[in-house]
Amino acid sequence: MTRLDLLPNGYKIFQNPAAFCFGADARLLCAFSKIKKGQSVIDLGTGNGIIPLLLHKKSLALRSSHAAGPCRFTGLEIQEAAVRLAKKSVAANALEADVEIIRGDIRHVDDLFQPQSFDVVVCNPPYMKVQGSTQNDSEAKRIARHEILCGLKDVAAAASYLLKSNGTFFMVHRPYRLQEIFSAFEKVGLVARRARFVFPAADKAPEMILIEAKKNYKKDLKIEAPLVMYQGREYTKEFLEYIKGVY
Repeated sequence: MTRLDLLPNGYKIFQNPAAFCFGADARLLCAFSKIKKGQSVIDLGTGNGIIPLLLHKKSLALRSSHAAGPCRFTGLEIQEAAVRLAKKSVAANALEADVEIIRGDIRHVDDLFQPQSFDVVVCNPPYMKVQGSTQNDSEAKRIARHEILCGLKDVAAAASYLLKSNGTFFMVHRPYRLQEIFSAFEKVGLVARRARFVFPAADKAPEMILIEAKKNYKKDLKIEAPLVMYQGREYTKEFLEYIKGVY
């Protein structure tokens, strides 16, 4: 059943728990992403639209002496039900002038957009391969969590196609797939420039990695200090401070 949630930042979002609800990875990705005033931003596989909403909130804090206008956000999603929810969320926050939700396939972005159409591409893709993984009974959750409709190569290719010269790609994924990520990037001319590992606790292995990449850039990867999410059952002060600007 669809529910309407009020986010701490004051925005509203429609979610369907039977399909998929956003988690900490979306918040972390938006905190990690860097956007500038007047940029065009697209979220690949936007789901219920949480990332455009959080990034829009983040963009309101931008200060610039230049004449550039507000950022423009696009959410691309293949599942019709998720598209409807995302559009309802955009309307509930009266953001139609700044945020557009489009139904489409990441694997065929060339049917929807001209090359080099965006300054920034972001993506919280499915983490798990279909083969050898336990799949959820819900089709919507399977698509969101498993590489059924798109994989790493598809995401990297779409990002490379959509990015303007010197544009930036931001992605969150699982550390155990890091070699595959770098391989997929290299094949389409993307170069990882910045990364940060996210740990569930100080004594645990990292569960997520945040990555910034640029197209046809020099290879000079910067690894940022690790981020720990929990101390006991509570969020760490560091984590709460990190997501403060978006959530």
